[in-house]
Formats: sequence, C-alpha cells, structure tokens
Amino acid sequence: MHMADALLSPAVGGVMCAVSAGAVAVAAAKIKKDHLDEKKIPMMGVMGAFVFAAQMINFTIPGTGSSGHIGGGILLASILGEFPGLLAITAVLLIQALFFADGGLLALGCNVFNMGVVMCLLAYPLLFKPIVRKGFTKKRIFAASIVSVVVGLQAGAFCVVLETLASGVTELPFGAFVALMQPIHLAIGAVEGVITGAVLCFVYQMRPEILESANDGTAIGKSVSMKRVLLSFAVLAVLIGGGLSLAASSNPDGLEWSIAGVTGGTELEAEGGVYDAAAELQQSVAILPDYDYRNAGEDGSATGTTVSGLVGGAMVLAVSGIAGAAIYWVKRRKKQGVS
Repeated sequence: MHMADALLSPAVGGVMCAVSAGAVAVAAAKIKKDHLDEKKIPMMGVMGAFVFAAQMINFTIPGTGSSGHIGGGILLASILGEFPGLLAITAVLLIQALFFADGGLLALGCNVFNMGVVMCLLAYPLLFKPIVRKGFTKKRIFAASIVSVVVGLQAGAFCVVLETLASGVTELPFGAFVALMQPIHLAIGAVEGVITGAVLCFVYQMRPEILESANDGTAIGKSVSMKRVLLSFAVLAVLIGGGLSLAASSNPDGLEWSIAGVTGGTELEAEGGVYDAAAELQQSVAILPDYDYRNAGEDGSATGTTVSGLVGGAMVLAVSGIAGAAIYWVKRRKKQGVS
C-alpha cells in the first residue's frame, strides 16, 4: 500500500509529512528506559530487517488478479511496543523510499501514517492489547492479530482514499475508488493477520517475555536470553529477502489493482516542479530502484532481487538499531544527570 507521489498534491503530501514527523518525534520522546531496554535495541534492528524482507513477498489474492504483502506494523508493535514499533516501521519505509524507489518521497509522510501510525499507535493499543489483556494464549494471539490487522488495514486503506480526495485527484472518484480499496484490503488484511498471528505465536513459544514486555511497557528481565530469537529472525530475514522474495507474485498490489480498476492503468502521471524535483532526487539516491539493478529490463534479474533483499535488510537493521541505541543512550544520560 505504498503510495506514489502522483496520488497526492504537494500541499497534502507536505501536511502528512509534518503529521508523521510529529508522530515519530512524539514516539521517540515517549520511549522510556523500560520501553526500550538494552535487550530490545538489537531486536528493533533485526525485526525491522525481517519486516523489510517480508514486505518483498507479494502473495496472490485468488480470483482477483491482485496481490498483497504484509505491512508489519502490528507485528513490530507487538514485539517491541507501540513507540519503538513505529520507529522501526518508519525506518523500513524510509529505506524503501530512498534507496529502492518503493513509495514516493512526497508520499513518505502518508505511507508512514497509513502503515505505521494507524497500526502502531491506534490499532495495537486499542484492539490488540484489550484482546490479550487477560493473558496470552495462542487463540488470543491469533484473534488479536487478525482483528487489529484487518481493522487497521481498513483504516489505512480508507486514509489513502481520503488523501487522494483531499489532493483533488479527479482520476480517482471517491465512490469508485473506495469501493475497490476496502474489499481488496479486507482480503489482504485477513492473510496478514494470520501471518502475524503465526509469527507472534512462534515468538511467544520461544520467549513469552517479549510479548508480555511489549504489552505491559516493561523491561525484559536481565536473565532472559534473546540469542535464539535474534538468530532465528536474522536467518529468516536473510532467507526471505535473499531467496523467497524471488517467488513473489507479479500481480499488482491492492492499491495498484484498485487504481487500475478505476483508471485502466496501475499508475497516474503528475507534472510540476515539486514532482519533478522529488522524482529526480529519488532517482539519484535509489541504488536498486524497484528492487533491481538499474536498466535491468522489463523481466528484471534474480540476482538484483536477492541483492536488494540482503542490502535493504542490512540497511534497516543498521538504521533501526542505531536509532534505538541513540535514544536509549540519551535517556540513560538524562536519568544519570537527574540522579
């Protein structure tokens, strides 16, 4: 559900960039030592890399000609907590936009809001947490995952429609666009909810303290070893990004499919200085546009996809880990200064 710049007016794109930047700043300020302890810093990087890799796999939605991929917001919030989760998904979306030209630069604020803020700061605390409040069980984890992902994705998809409406994109009339966006993302959300539930059950079986800590906003006990979990997700990130991503569906994703259903094409064109400047900047920075080598041709290359998965995962791991470590260090220094 990565929006392109052509779906937005510069004014709406600028406002949403400011809104999302404010949300990320609040998340960073809200993180206390008990929300982001030493054990969660490497987890933040590894889980960010895992979500980056997982987003490269588009799964087919039968009978539609469309596909979808996980957003990862609920997954990250459930493992890290809502505020660190938002920082991690922001790192994923930032790396995707800058270095892989996945989602526009002008649209980055919308993408962070639709896929990060809605999921981490709304769906997770308002839906996921209440369902598991009486205790974690596999049934509750699956129920919480499916409900929060489906509702959150419906809200995010509707935000996309509202953002295009506010931008005055006449090619996408509100009624026709929403009639396609909501049903297809309902199906995508159901699949992502099941995947999220399965991954969280896997985590809970290995280290229940991780989900309990994120849910309670407390630190993970010093005696709890995280090595198995970290190693497992690091290996999965490499296998998925470097190999399984090659099996991704070639069908257009839910957003592109919805646009095609209204306009007949998966992309819109936009002209103007702001759009040209954003496109030029993105082209100059993107090292592997569309997760492939430059001038790879229409069919692309398998090695380009593999390299993209591995390089992108490493970038997200580094950015997320460094951001988490920096916030933890600042908080610790402030606490030492007070005491």
